[in-house]
Amino acid sequence: MINPPALRLGDRAGLPDDIAFLRADYPRGDWRVHANFGQLADFWLQVHTSLRHEGSEVSRVVDAFRNRQLGADEFQRAFVPRLNGFLQHLDQHHRIEDDAYFPKFRKLDERLVIGFDLLETDHELIHERLVATVEHARQMIGVLSSPAAHQAADAYAVEAEILLDLLLKHLGDEEELVIPAMLKHGERPLF
Repeated sequence: MINPPALRLGDRAGLPDDIAFLRADYPRGDWRVHANFGQLADFWLQVHTSLRHEGSEVSRVVDAFRNRQLGADEFQRAFVPRLNGFLQHLDQHHRIEDDAYFPKFRKLDERLVIGFDLLETDHELIHERLVATVEHARQMIGVLSSPAAHQAADAYAVEAEILLDLLLKHLGDEEELVIPAMLKHGERPLF
């Protein structure tokens, strides 16, 4: 794994051109009309869209509680299944990528290796933030019926915002590696 400080997720402002070297030949706006844009590329983007939406929905529910638009019971009924679904979906997606897809991408072109190593390092950092977010969620749920509930929700929101910010950056960077690689090499080598 690589972890140069300038490339650490959260510190970087997108991927440098030498890592996302296919980006110039396959710009985001042209992906869906490319002859090699297939079911896997479409599915990949749909999964990322779903993760973005799920994360946003969890934040929306927390914000409603923090703004006193939801009571503790209503909040818990809305929050717990949304958070669990989002975190399970995210963890499952990253496991499939690390175990099944990223090794295949690395074999397509040795210049892709550094980018996929970087994405795996991102996954490690995101997982650390996921664990911290779950801990804050547990603390918040544990005090929902007490006067400390909104303070705990504020603390959770800070932690969750860090996770979501990292995730959104990661998803965008990942798309700029994955989709151009699929467009250049086709999807067949990835099955």
